[in-house]
Amino acid sequence: MVRHNLTIAVVILTIFSVWNCTSPNKGQEQLPYLGFKSTEEKTIEGQKVMDTVYHKIAPFSFQDQDGNTITNADMQGKVYVADFFFTSCPTICPIMKGQMLRLYEEFGENPEFQILSHSIDPTHDTVALLKDYSEKLGIEDASTWHFLTGDQEKIFEIGQTSYLATAMEDKNEPGGFLHSGAFILIDKEGHIRGVYDGTKEDQVDVLLNDIPKLLDDE
Repeated sequence: MVRHNLTIAVVILTIFSVWNCTSPNKGQEQLPYLGFKSTEEKTIEGQKVMDTVYHKIAPFSFQDQDGNTITNADMQGKVYVADFFFTSCPTICPIMKGQMLRLYEEFGENPEFQILSHSIDPTHDTVALLKDYSEKLGIEDASTWHFLTGDQEKIFEIGQTSYLATAMEDKNEPGGFLHSGAFILIDKEGHIRGVYDGTKEDQVDVLLNDIPKLLDDE
């Protein structure tokens, strides 16, 4: 099932990447809703209408570098960017964290903005190790940028089925894991509104421009 979900996720992320590269936002143009969607019948003021239901991040519960439990309820009403990494990653993770620092420096003092970085190697990436890792990046507390650890299968599952991002163990990959370099932008209601390549400065430039559109969206 995980492999099947991974295939779906890779296809969808490819589509998202094409959208981001070919359709730049202008001014305060509304960002799209990405992922699966369906319609359901609702009754509003006595009238039956069809309403679109957009893909949403599933409930989660992980621990951050301060040992605090972070859940989807904590993210309600906040705009956040999610990614997947592991501290011993020898390839793209250092690049990604360098780019994520740009977001932290720009929006870190905004109480409506958060960053969730999920470790896909929780056996190695303990709370204490993540605390040390975050401090070396210059993150003194976890009030904005949460480095998360927890049950590995749950992290894999939420990565592949909710964030639609590659996150899995693969002994053939450097470091033993395969994960997406995507930065995933989530709105205040838990919907995916953008996917950006976190290894490319120009893609992160687009993300820096898109975040305020959601922060300003009441």
